[in-house]
Amino acid sequence: MKFRNVLSLFDGISCLQIALNRAGISYEKYYASEIDKHCITITQKNYPKTHQVGSVCDLIKFVSLPADIDLLVGGSPCQGFSLMGNQLNFNDHRSELFFEYVRIWKLLKPKYFILENVRMKKDIQDAISGILGVEPIEINSALFSGQNRRRLYWTNIPNVAKNLTHSPCRKVVITGKSLLTDQTYEIATVRKGNPRQVVKPATDKLPCLTASYYKGINADGRPGKAKSFGDYEIGKIEMLSPVECERMQTVPEGYTEGVAKTHRYKALGNGFTVDVIAFILSCIP
Repeated sequence: MKFRNVLSLFDGISCLQIALNRAGISYEKYYASEIDKHCITITQKNYPKTHQVGSVCDLIKFVSLPADIDLLVGGSPCQGFSLMGNQLNFNDHRSELFFEYVRIWKLLKPKYFILENVRMKKDIQDAISGILGVEPIEINSALFSGQNRRRLYWTNIPNVAKNLTHSPCRKVVITGKSLLTDQTYEIATVRKGNPRQVVKPATDKLPCLTASYYKGINADGRPGKAKSFGDYEIGKIEMLSPVECERMQTVPEGYTEGVAKTHRYKALGNGFTVDVIAFILSCIP
């Protein structure tokens, strides 16, 4: 299959281009709307022919695009929708960017579209479904990678839910350390100074990681708090390297090299799980 024009909103590090290639879909021109300079650096290093078109707020208004867009994809900032956040929903300035996606979707009328976002309150989910005219499909990245990452995908690509039931469950060995077995892990962002990417076993039996770091078990059975980013006891917390994060997101190893480690972590945490998007694209008839 070949597309003429692809538009990616909130493109990040262009995980969509990796997914397109992985799904065997070629394209003539790829337009990326992104404002993070570090993400742009990563994208242009890997895909130098990418057409960077700036902020999503400027598209159509000040930046012209082809009228025949075959595929529109975007994952608008999710902090205002997330069940883990303040749940300000559409009133959160970050979530307002969703309406920029809608504005461009309505104007360009792409042949296919995908909108990715986090799990959210049912009323907000239903409002988005009402606007886009399709119900979301929940896909956990655990079906395709080593992490537990539940996301909602609104798309007009047919048979995604049907084909998902036949998709093999695949776990990825991301490191040789004894902590990481064949169970599923979750990438979480911890805010203590700079955001840090960490991994924890995806089970309700272990304490949730918030602003503290757990280290070992006290005599009374409670988890102890670590005071630094040092070594952690097996079964609790283990810092991921950037390469390990790339593996968790099914991004090629070394893809994010060329920027500081902090920016690599942030970009990967905000990006797509590539193999999930590749699977959705593979459903295009």
